[in-house]
Amino acid sequence: MAGGWAMVPILICSAIALTIVLERCWTLRRQSVLPPGLGDEVRQWARSGQLDPKHLDTLASGSPLGELLAAALTVRRQPREIIKERIEDTGRHVIHRMERYLNTLGTIALIGPLLGLFGTVIGLIRMFMEVMAGGIGDPAKMAGGIGEALICTASGLTVAIPAYVLHRYFRSRVAGYCVEMEKQATALLDELTLSPAAATAAASAAARPRRTPAPTAPGAG
Repeated sequence: MAGGWAMVPILICSAIALTIVLERCWTLRRQSVLPPGLGDEVRQWARSGQLDPKHLDTLASGSPLGELLAAALTVRRQPREIIKERIEDTGRHVIHRMERYLNTLGTIALIGPLLGLFGTVIGLIRMFMEVMAGGIGDPAKMAGGIGEALICTASGLTVAIPAYVLHRYFRSRVAGYCVEMEKQATALLDELTLSPAAATAAASAAARPRRTPAPTAPGAG
């Protein structure tokens, strides 16, 4: 009330920011995006051949990670390049949904101080117009008018600072989820495209210690 009508857009921005933060906190829970053990379970499905359409539909609708893995399983009989391309295409859509409303939250963090400054300027203009019309009058009243005008600036910063911090936090959380999803998708891609013999040979070659050549005796030969 003390800040005047310029407080209305600031309050609207604060309500929108609070709604976005609560919605993103619920949507971007780790167990909702990356269900524990889902990657291992899906790779076991691929080994045992449990890949009927019902399994794939349930997997795709369960979580963002499940949607990404289901996209790879849908084209599992295609060459590796096609499967990889399908994973990348689906991943872009999944990331876009995980970043939903974050641009709006960032915009609120940007315009919050500007709205507060705008309200302060309007309040100061109104106060000086009253001084021009009726004289200085009571100095205490003039100081009170300045204080009321600065309420808008304080309110704008109160909305903008948490919005900016939470915007950066959600961005970093989505980036971390992307790294984990990429790891799971790569593991499934190897499971689908590498033959069991090649995978076993690669694993044994990686685990086999390298032999160093025996030193040659001086003067030999």
